Amino acid sequence: MGRKLEEDDWATVYCVAKGIPKQGWSNLNLDIMHGRLGIEHKMIKRSADRPLMSYCGEGIMHPSATRSIRIPTGENNPNKVMKAVLTQYADLIEQRRAKVESQSSGKPADMRTGWLLWQETLREFLYFEERMEIPDTKGLYAVWNERETRGSRKASRNLWIYDSESKEKKYSVTTDAGAKIQPYFKVPLPDDKHLYHFVVQGEPYDQGVVRMWITPATAAQLQHILGSLDWETVSDAVLAARLQKVAADELTANPDIVEVCISEKAYERLRRDTEGVSDEHCVQLLVRQLGAKRKNG
Repeated sequence: MGRKLEEDDWATVYCVAKGIPKQGWSNLNLDIMHGRLGIEHKMIKRSADRPLMSYCGEGIMHPSATRSIRIPTGENNPNKVMKAVLTQYADLIEQRRAKVESQSSGKPADMRTGWLLWQETLREFLYFEERMEIPDTKGLYAVWNERETRGSRKASRNLWIYDSESKEKKYSVTTDAGAKIQPYFKVPLPDDKHLYHFVVQGEPYDQGVVRMWITPATAAQLQHILGSLDWETVSDAVLAARLQKVAADELTANPDIVEVCISEKAYERLRRDTEGVSDEHCVQLLVRQLGAKRKNG
């Protein structure tokens, strides 16, 4: 509703799906800590003009693994700088491992990184987890990459870290203001059992039919006005309505949902003419306009 998806939003969804309590969120701590489980969620936005499954098998750079690093001053050997930086990263992982184990009743911590790709329209999501491992610098090597920045004669300098065998880039470390580690990760192949792909806005359901999910309160209002939530009744109402563009309102988070189907033609018109930010928001706008029409006779 006017702001980007945050790690706290995804943590809420994750905890509801897993049936575990949500802790107080902070960007200084792991996103999920429950029993022996510790997960650091990393999210990256993708454009809506490309299906997320098309990224399977591709390598992607995340803007930041951590900013809790310092670049050693006076050292120009790239491999020595790499070791210094990744040692700091290893220390951070160990600190977080110790914190999880301090509340895991003596069990070894299960440390993971959760990668979430999400479309800017909040329609499609891809999620998978990997073991959170301490980088082995023996299997890595580094080189400096310098390039001039636009509008300035001063060159920026990044440290690129590669796998010695595969030659794949593993990290890009910024060394200017705001030093940080930028990791590269590979999206699993489509048949990987640990890859989760889900569509939460306008999922194609049957021939010519689209499935939406809306909150119980919105569904009850829509059924009260139309008398039924069958796909033909809802579709006819959308196609007959004089839809108007309305500014977005703040929605109340509700983990409960109601499934409502609608024709493809009606769904396209609903999303186009109301310009809602989600299916739930579009249907809320529809309910508002149908209710006003009914009230005015």
